[in-house]
Amino acid sequence: QVRVVESGGGLVQAGGSLRLSCSASGSIFSINAMGWYRQAPGKQRELVATITGGAGTNYADSVKGRFTISRDNAENTVYLQMNSLTPEDTAVYYCNVEIRSIPSLRVFRYWGQGTQVTVSS
Repeated sequence: QVRVVESGGGLVQAGGSLRLSCSASGSIFSINAMGWYRQAPGKQRELVATITGGAGTNYADSVKGRFTISRDNAENTVYLQMNSLTPEDTAVYYCNVEIRSIPSLRVFRYWGQGTQVTVSS
C-alpha cells in the first residue's frame, strides 16, 4: 500500500512565499515522475510543475520564474517553492507521484489529499 501526503499550505499575503512538501511512503520499489497540480474554485485541475526521475523539470507558463520544483529521492519527497505569490495562485494544490510498487512492480499514479493555498491581496 502506498500513501502520499502533502503539507505546507496556508494563508499568505501577495508577494509572499510558501513551500509545499509531498512525501510518499509504503510499498515503493521506485518513483518516476513527481508533480504538482492545482485546482481553483470553479476551475479544472491544472498542471503546475513536474520533475522526472532524472530531475528534468516542466512548468506551467503562469508560474515560470516564480515557482521551483525539486525532489529528494532518498526521502521520496517532492517540494514546490512558491515565490512572488499572487491571488491568482489561490487553489488547492495536489501532489501526483508515479510509483512502481511492491510486489507487483506495476506503475500507478497516486494523488495526495490536497493542501489549500490562499493568497490575499
